Amino acid sequence: MESRAQPTISNSAPAASATLIADADSKIAHSGRPSASWVNDLAPIAASDWSFERAGHLIDRAGFGATPEEVARLAAVSPEQAVASLLDYRTVRNDQLAPFDPSGVWDPSLRDFPPSRVAATERAEKTGEALGARVKPAGDRRLQPVVDRFFYWLRATMLETRRLAHWWADRMVASHHPLEEKMALFWHGHFATGEEKIRDYRKMEQQLALLHRHATGNFRTLLIEVARGPAMLAYLDAAENVKGAPNENFAREVMELFTMGVGNYTEKDIREAARAFTGWIDDDLDFKVDPAKHDDGPKTFLGRSGNFDGVDILNIILEQKITAEFIAGKFYRFFVRENISPETQARLGAVLRDNNYEIAPLMRTIFLSRDFYSAPSVGTRIKGPVELIVSTYRKLGVTHLPGIPDLYVVSRELGQTLLNPPTVAGWAQGRAWITPGLLLARGNFARDVLFADIINFADPNFNPGAEVKRVNDRILAGYSIGEATVDQDPGGGMEGGDKTMANVIAGSEDFNTRYGSLVGWQEAVRRVKPIPRAAAQFDLTTLVMAAGAKTAEDAVDHLSLRLLSVPVNAAVRDTLVTFLKHQLGTADLAQASTYMERPLRLTAHLIMSSPEFQLC
Repeated sequence: MESRAQPTISNSAPAASATLIADADSKIAHSGRPSASWVNDLAPIAASDWSFERAGHLIDRAGFGATPEEVARLAAVSPEQAVASLLDYRTVRNDQLAPFDPSGVWDPSLRDFPPSRVAATERAEKTGEALGARVKPAGDRRLQPVVDRFFYWLRATMLETRRLAHWWADRMVASHHPLEEKMALFWHGHFATGEEKIRDYRKMEQQLALLHRHATGNFRTLLIEVARGPAMLAYLDAAENVKGAPNENFAREVMELFTMGVGNYTEKDIREAARAFTGWIDDDLDFKVDPAKHDDGPKTFLGRSGNFDGVDILNIILEQKITAEFIAGKFYRFFVRENISPETQARLGAVLRDNNYEIAPLMRTIFLSRDFYSAPSVGTRIKGPVELIVSTYRKLGVTHLPGIPDLYVVSRELGQTLLNPPTVAGWAQGRAWITPGLLLARGNFARDVLFADIINFADPNFNPGAEVKRVNDRILAGYSIGEATVDQDPGGGMEGGDKTMANVIAGSEDFNTRYGSLVGWQEAVRRVKPIPRAAAQFDLTTLVMAAGAKTAEDAVDHLSLRLLSVPVNAAVRDTLVTFLKHQLGTADLAQASTYMERPLRLTAHLIMSSPEFQLC
């Protein structure tokens, strides 16, 4: 099994020894327990206070968890070195990661994709073609090629976005730069855009690359580049923001969600900012200012007056003291805990502002602070769905995202679909991730990891939905397009009225939308590359025995250490031990060595279905 060793920390460090892991396995020294007296204390944690538990807390929050061996290597060095190994990731080789491999589904004819099927067919009626498809010179459904083409791209970009999300999640699992991926995930929720509205996976891929490139860089640079990125311009209707009729969407969201927070600007500020952003458009994958649509008149914004453009507005926003505090608070709530005192937020805002919005100094301050390791900060954060998925695989030592279970299906069921947030506000955090139904879904995910249902697995990318499937089945059964696409069921012979309707449709329509949806889906599935499908490759027997476990009690302790950031209480531990003994028929692992994989997986499923598994 491939190792994800921390390249900047020597594998020969004493903490990598079995002794340290054994100490951790037996609940670790009391010196590692969180301290209530450290709340709001931003002073750096001392080397004497560093421990296996605190190293585990760091990698849980600054990454996606790790194996006990990886945590031990972090615990073997100083806190400063441990944080640096995560934060200064550009010095760490990561060339095992492959770039995204596009399917080649886009071509220049899809540029300026129309907002609706109606717009596509109207364009074709006026010009004789649209989206690279010509109107048929004669015959039935003369506009059908255009409709087919329209639905092809809707399906193709959706499926390619799923591939892009799978590729990204695989990066999260495989990366030697876990903080880079965690920060990209944070920024994706902060500068939220989604393919369902943008309808172009290329813009999402471009923005994702931007979030990676500036993950821990400069917030000013990131803000300006996101604001001028085609994904954000398309998502927040930049094309509709023109001189004389400004659209306020981006101006409002850039202050409310991206920089300042509600209550720190006025409606007039929104209107004046919107004027400054007029003319900002995406020229396919490039940023462009259309001078004819830009309002170059004087504006008054946040007490400043001048002939401002969009970048001027962003710079004025960044001059506000509240902006640095708002961003620092957003970081804190994501990486530390939900409640932040005004004093702590002000101090962290000052760190960001004093460092000219460089993100790395703020993250270093947070990850080294005593407050980060204080009692309210440890084991109190509910993992988001993507964090849950990725951390599960990383803690099991899996080095690539499996195709079974399917990421899209699991993340949708858990409430967080990558590259398609529900709104521009991103996803709610914390308790919003947990309901009785979602807790059950999390347990089902654990089951699917441990006991992959390969027999009943069906690739969701081959499922077009009930309506398209119904049309397809009817056509395969020999019905005409008109008969196949009416609402009534033609099976067993059509009633007179239904047959008449089908004949009318066949003889009069310029196109058939339902048939176009079917043809578009078929073409998209034919051209989009498939996601590899296999179950996760790991062996719990090997992991437990390599840790030196001798008894059922040892095995439970090791599985708990490996999988949990928050230990279960003694009564639950005893129940787990009793359960494993019963499944093994013995407490002696040596006696059960030839058949203990399934009992270990059953026990792991109980651990992974617990409330403690949801926390970090």
